[in-house]
Amino acid sequence: MKTVKKAIIPAAGLGTRFLPATKAMPKEMLPIVDKPTIQYIVEEAIESGIEDIIIVTGKGKRAIEDHFDNNFELEDNLVKKEKFELLEKVKQPSKVDIHYIRQKEPKGLGHAVWCARKFIGDEPFAVLLGDDIVQAEKPCLKQLMDQFDETQSSVIGVQQVPDEETHRYGIIDPLTIEGRRYQVSNFVEKPEQGTAPSNLAIMGRYILTPEIFGFLDRQETGAGGEIQLTDAIQKLNEIQNVYAYDFEGKRYDVGEKLGFVKTTVDMALENEEIKEELYKYLAKKIKEQKMTV
Repeated sequence: MKTVKKAIIPAAGLGTRFLPATKAMPKEMLPIVDKPTIQYIVEEAIESGIEDIIIVTGKGKRAIEDHFDNNFELEDNLVKKEKFELLEKVKQPSKVDIHYIRQKEPKGLGHAVWCARKFIGDEPFAVLLGDDIVQAEKPCLKQLMDQFDETQSSVIGVQQVPDEETHRYGIIDPLTIEGRRYQVSNFVEKPEQGTAPSNLAIMGRYILTPEIFGFLDRQETGAGGEIQLTDAIQKLNEIQNVYAYDFEGKRYDVGEKLGFVKTTVDMALENEEIKEELYKYLAKKIKEQKMTV
């Protein structure tokens, strides 16, 4: 039986929604309280049992590599100051072996995944998108990996979204349902408003079989003139079963401003160091707002 041991994390996007902050800083390095967004993704992969990670980067993304590398000068300084708890936090990102490859042109998510084909070889693999952080009792990716162990088929993570937001996502057209798992008739990338076959949206977590590369090799463009991963998944679904799984957990969209702020607030309210003062501050702001209405 095949198992999933490798993961791809695409991180080559330009981050235009967060300009000017992302002019010199990768959007994946924007901090949520005290941890960059990409570290949440890497930690989920590790907790799920992934052994090898390849991050697909682009121009101006060197800070990601530096973050997951050792910083001997900083670590030595923390040791001398006996700040051992902080030292452990600093060393945590460098405890896993991470590989890197550059996407030389921004041709879309499908192309970014294709760039890692030689690293993956003929094994099933995971893809985790950095715009989606999932808090769950069992890591989201591990849920999908368990489904793959049962089916030995590709599994796509989905959750329901409001009908008016379906045009923003890849959407599945479900055929049958067994528990939280769907057999899928079609995968549709960003359907026009009012035409979506369901409100089950693809949420940035994938387990894929290596046959997907046969379709990505064709470099066919789709929505937005880019090479879309969803289009390749649909073609894969025509030759072998591709399932969707409605995973458990709260998903945060950190790829747009409001979602990023909401995520930061929620994570901060779980941080023992600052949550009490933050509660007081938010209560004060709400009171002030009510007085001005």
